Amino acid sequence: MRKAIESGSLPSMLFWGPPGVGKTTLAYIISQTLDRPFFSLSAINSGVKDVREVIEKATLLKAEGETLPVLFIDEIHRFSKSQQDSLLGAVERGTVTLIGATTENPSFEVISALLSRCQVYILQPLDEDDLVSLLEKAMKDDEVLQKKNIIIKENEALLRLSGGDARKLLNIFELLVNAFDSKKITITNDAVLEHVQQNMALYDKAGEQHYDIISAFIKSMRGSDPNGAVYWLARMIVGGEDPLFIARRMLILAAEDIGNANPNALLLAQSCFEAVNVIGMPESQLILSQTVIYLATSAKSNSATTAIGAALALVRETGDLPVPLHLRNAPTKLMKNLGYGKDYKYAHSYEGNFTDLDFLPDSIKGTKLYNPGNNPREYESKEKLKKLWGDRYKY
Repeated sequence: MRKAIESGSLPSMLFWGPPGVGKTTLAYIISQTLDRPFFSLSAINSGVKDVREVIEKATLLKAEGETLPVLFIDEIHRFSKSQQDSLLGAVERGTVTLIGATTENPSFEVISALLSRCQVYILQPLDEDDLVSLLEKAMKDDEVLQKKNIIIKENEALLRLSGGDARKLLNIFELLVNAFDSKKITITNDAVLEHVQQNMALYDKAGEQHYDIISAFIKSMRGSDPNGAVYWLARMIVGGEDPLFIARRMLILAAEDIGNANPNALLLAQSCFEAVNVIGMPESQLILSQTVIYLATSAKSNSATTAIGAALALVRETGDLPVPLHLRNAPTKLMKNLGYGKDYKYAHSYEGNFTDLDFLPDSIKGTKLYNPGNNPREYESKEKLKKLWGDRYKY
């Protein structure tokens, strides 16, 4: 990035990282370093009309031979497909250099045509040393704080509540300092919890509560409690959580915790994700609620999860074992002469569309990776496997 800035040849970019790590500030610094006009939009309150107005201004600047501007779009993942499409032409022509900021994975949230034209930079959360340095700088340089005698005796609670977000840390620090009447202020963990925690939002989708609540939500569905699951769903909805994030988590749960105990769960979760994507809020809360209740009350099995986990561990342990000759493809005469495909038995040529054949490498023959769950649907699978394979699939 530094080389690109110094060369003056700046590509369009996406900054992906949590809140409060300096995405907006970095974009502004880049524009100032290159002495370029800086246009800023927020995807929360801007639409296609706003984007077009900025592009028209940039087009005029280009026609007049002026320096091309930087267009910064905060929370670009909140732009719809049509809004993102409206940026494509200007980015392709180089009318603007786009810098988009997102807290969500761009692979999921940014259309592929736009993503392919941008360099993605991942910004990491600030670590403890960064946050402590920010506090020290604030006490030294801020006009109000430098007049107070502030002693930070303990900082663990401050750092934990900030969640690596510099902006939140400074807001908490200001709120805390203003809670004291005297000029001498001693900050301890207890003082932070007493004066600050009750003023924090009940649900912070970028901080620790975000992870605690999504954890409670998932565990409620896994534990077959629809009351708990719908409650935590409501907490996220009221807190402004992205409904697509919720729907995506349910898709994962449908495969991870329900699996083949009820294959329809994955289909319903996928339909939920697609419907939420099309309909939006607030109507999507009904679709989310229906799907949450269905997943919570469904039969459960993690056999698919344990099977792929065991398989991955086996591959890491045994390495690249050779494919048995009878399973290899033989598109050429030489390969056939070498024995590729020899002794392969085409299952559909046998009664019941089945024939006893080894499908694992020779050195791990007979290894069992899939253990059917204890539920009616997988019980049928277990009995079928025992009937077909005998002792090889005896559980």
